[in-house]
Amino acid sequence: MTDNIPLQPVRRPKRHDSKHRNGCCPWSRCCGMGDFRPRTVWLGHPEKREQRYPRNVINNQKYNFFTFLPGVLFNQFKYFFNLYFLLLACSQFVEELRLGALYTYWVPLGLVLIITIMREAIEEIRCYLRDKEVNSQIYSKLSTRGTNWKQHLLVLPVLISVLHFSALVLSFPGSCFLRTDQLDGETDWKLRLPVACTQRLPTASDLLQIRSYVYAEEPNIDIHNFIGTFTRVGLFDLEVNCLTKILFGALVVVSLVMVALQHFAGRWYLQIFRFLLLFSHIVPISLRVNLDMGKMVFSWMIKKDSKIPGTVVRASTIPEQLGRISYLLTDKTGTLTQNEMVFRRLHLGTVAYGMDSMDEVQSHVFSAYTQPTHDLPASRAPAATKVRKTISSRVHEAVKAIALVHNVTPVYESNGVTDQAEAEQHYEDTCRVYQASSPDEVSLVQWTESVGLTLVGRDQSSMQLRTPTGQILNFTILQIFPFTYESKRMGIIVRDESTGEITFYMKGADVVMSGIVQYNDWLEEECGNMAREGLRVLVVSKKSLTEEQYQDFEARYVQAKLSVHDRSLKVATVIESLEMEMELLCLTGVEDQLQTDVRPTLEILRNAGIKVWMLTGDKLETATCTAKNAHLITRNQDIHIFRPVTTRGEAHLELNAFRRKHDCALVISGDSLEVCLKYYEYEFMELACQCPAVVCCRCTPTQKAQIVRLLQERTGKLTCAVGDGGNDVSMIQEADCGVGVEGKEGKQASLAADFSVTQFKHLGRLLMVHGRNSYKRSAALSQFVIHRSLCISTMQAVFSSVFYFASVPLYQGFLIIGYSTIYTMFPVFSLVLDKDVKSEVAMLYPELYKDLLKGRPLSFKTFLIWVLISIYQGSIIMYGALLLFESEFVHIVAISFTSLILTELLMVALTIQTWHWLMIVAELLSLASYVASLVFLHEFIDIYFITTVSFLWKVTVITLVSCLPLYILKYLRRRFSPPNYSKLTS
Repeated sequence: MTDNIPLQPVRRPKRHDSKHRNGCCPWSRCCGMGDFRPRTVWLGHPEKREQRYPRNVINNQKYNFFTFLPGVLFNQFKYFFNLYFLLLACSQFVEELRLGALYTYWVPLGLVLIITIMREAIEEIRCYLRDKEVNSQIYSKLSTRGTNWKQHLLVLPVLISVLHFSALVLSFPGSCFLRTDQLDGETDWKLRLPVACTQRLPTASDLLQIRSYVYAEEPNIDIHNFIGTFTRVGLFDLEVNCLTKILFGALVVVSLVMVALQHFAGRWYLQIFRFLLLFSHIVPISLRVNLDMGKMVFSWMIKKDSKIPGTVVRASTIPEQLGRISYLLTDKTGTLTQNEMVFRRLHLGTVAYGMDSMDEVQSHVFSAYTQPTHDLPASRAPAATKVRKTISSRVHEAVKAIALVHNVTPVYESNGVTDQAEAEQHYEDTCRVYQASSPDEVSLVQWTESVGLTLVGRDQSSMQLRTPTGQILNFTILQIFPFTYESKRMGIIVRDESTGEITFYMKGADVVMSGIVQYNDWLEEECGNMAREGLRVLVVSKKSLTEEQYQDFEARYVQAKLSVHDRSLKVATVIESLEMEMELLCLTGVEDQLQTDVRPTLEILRNAGIKVWMLTGDKLETATCTAKNAHLITRNQDIHIFRPVTTRGEAHLELNAFRRKHDCALVISGDSLEVCLKYYEYEFMELACQCPAVVCCRCTPTQKAQIVRLLQERTGKLTCAVGDGGNDVSMIQEADCGVGVEGKEGKQASLAADFSVTQFKHLGRLLMVHGRNSYKRSAALSQFVIHRSLCISTMQAVFSSVFYFASVPLYQGFLIIGYSTIYTMFPVFSLVLDKDVKSEVAMLYPELYKDLLKGRPLSFKTFLIWVLISIYQGSIIMYGALLLFESEFVHIVAISFTSLILTELLMVALTIQTWHWLMIVAELLSLASYVASLVFLHEFIDIYFITTVSFLWKVTVITLVSCLPLYILKYLRRRFSPPNYSKLTS
């Protein structure tokens, strides 16, 4: 006999890449991972169980031992500018193009590569350690020799879990709770049942005696089994790349001008290449490595900030993005709220019970089980009793329905005094905890316990409730229809063992339940009233079934489940045939508490010029109420609630009505949003972007990502998305900066995000302090590195011009290497510690953040200013050295190079806003290094000349002329046109 049982496909989990990963290794199939293909696991066939399969391990590493060095080098030289510097270094092997010693080009390039390789190695080691922690978990493996413990399960034997679950990991025999955090990041426990024919096996070893097999289809891109990510280049990097392209253009122009002034004499094409080599410092080779190292420091500062504990930086390449956020898109449940549901309201249509009247509900439940007529069938109960107990009966029936229609399972844990078996046998309250995938359901079951009807036991086929008098009510679970996002409801069919009555209970959202329950005149109104109070509403209904009705349904239901074609549609059709004319019992309202400090955090973001959009799947009234409670929408702000639209004409009229309002918040549903984006995408986004706040309710994950993408395209501004659940992942990954909140929904959002925080309130400090500092420091660092390179390039241009446009280098050998490394690297890099105001001031005055939104710290204006400063200082130093030199060329080198080093150190001091002790150490150490190295630079500098008074006064005069005017200009600017922050630090 063949027992064909439909199974859900089980797929091999793919690697979970972080956002900066590019994807799977291209050699995965050659490294033991094998082809993706359907496979078969044989049970009861010992001769076929020796097949070899790969280990079920997670690998987030970008490279392996053999591909690390080639991979890093490829990723570096696939970009134009890195390849450009490699070609420059290689050109020095050509005798006609050589300008000096080989190490003057190869040492800087080598240093950059070494730092890059070290950084990649550190990242790989971190990934390896994280993977090792996960892969080191111990699992039990079932074999013919019994159960033993293994670290790495093979991929396919894991599939056996669909057939049988050991009682060691169960809440009740034959089932288990499992976590899917390694697949989708969800850490909540989900109830899973084995197939019917293996549920009743006495022991796990009996499974191996069944001659059968499990077929698993090939892996695919199902969102529930695989989470993918992508690489995005940050806006700051794009701006820096744009500036370096301008510098490269200037390099080419200067080289052509030099050759043109020679009238293209001789082999001018070689001269062009020599000048390109000579002025190559115009494009700073150390810019990228300085910025990357700076970002690592910024990321380290974020992780070590004690005021935002638990913050994790998963994308260390974009911390400066946090300083330029214009739009913040946030989820509601679990992000702005705690995702801890509290039962607030029970509404029966004619009467409602709030938190202050729950003792009345408890009294009604108690009387329902203490009256002698309780056990009588309704048809035999006296009429007077029915009238007198109408309210009591209705309350009791509603509470019983809530206590039965759910997927909650009570689990009994040992408390050190009573063992687990004894606790479960006696239903001890102190040992009982409730397990469920939804906090809503747990809150409802906890409420029924508080009013006297307690869920004390459950397995896959039965449920036990304890009454206020201690009596145990037994119910057989005949069918259960789980909640899905498509159906928005769940149902259960139970048989009361004491009376034999069969009842179909159902609960769900009002949008679907309104068409299922019998006609009434209060459902819609009361749902709206409760939603306006910020409550999440569920409609509870029931339907009594005769034995014949249930048997007919079961036959059709089983037949539909065994269908090969259109199985889902047929099953849904059969269930819908049961969902007709159900009796409306009650409405339940649960409230999700706000996270701590949500209101002040949103106030900070609003004052910083950041517009906040809330995207949620909740209904319109609930979302609006939460937005008001969180002060996302201020009390004196008008609200435009976008009417439901389904056609182009309706959308046009509603957009016109919205256009006539000014400075008001917008509240719109996902369905109306879809219509507006379909016909009037540009017009809608233009109007929405002008709103101080936007609330989108009934949003799907796809719509959330679409809104983020449209904001980026239409405004060109940076966006930040914040969420805590799996439905927020698409939005988080689409945003320029994704922030995941670790909460009740698990770590899926946290793992997919660039930054992970433990509370929403930490977002304020993350943006106002770390984002602002990272952006301003990165801007200062990048522009100063460019200034350092332009200075020496200007001096080279002046030198070549004076000496008849000769392609002769001004500085050679160690001088050119030491300039950008030993002598100036540490002072310049110390700018990553600079800050204009204290962190407390930045939090107190979030208006300072507004200045960054315009990109002023790094703009074409500031770039041009630094270019002019570089040209001025380079020219002064070079012309001053030529004017004041005495008789030998070596004196020009000594005067100009010493003045250049001193100028750079003074310019760092001029740029610093707040001194740090490491900055002083860096300045003094660099100066001491230069003075000490003069002893070994006799090949380039006359050691006797630099000890004379003539050298000292000439260097002093040149340095003062190059720097003093800039100090004077800085003083005048701060005196007559001070920046905003200076008013707070004076």
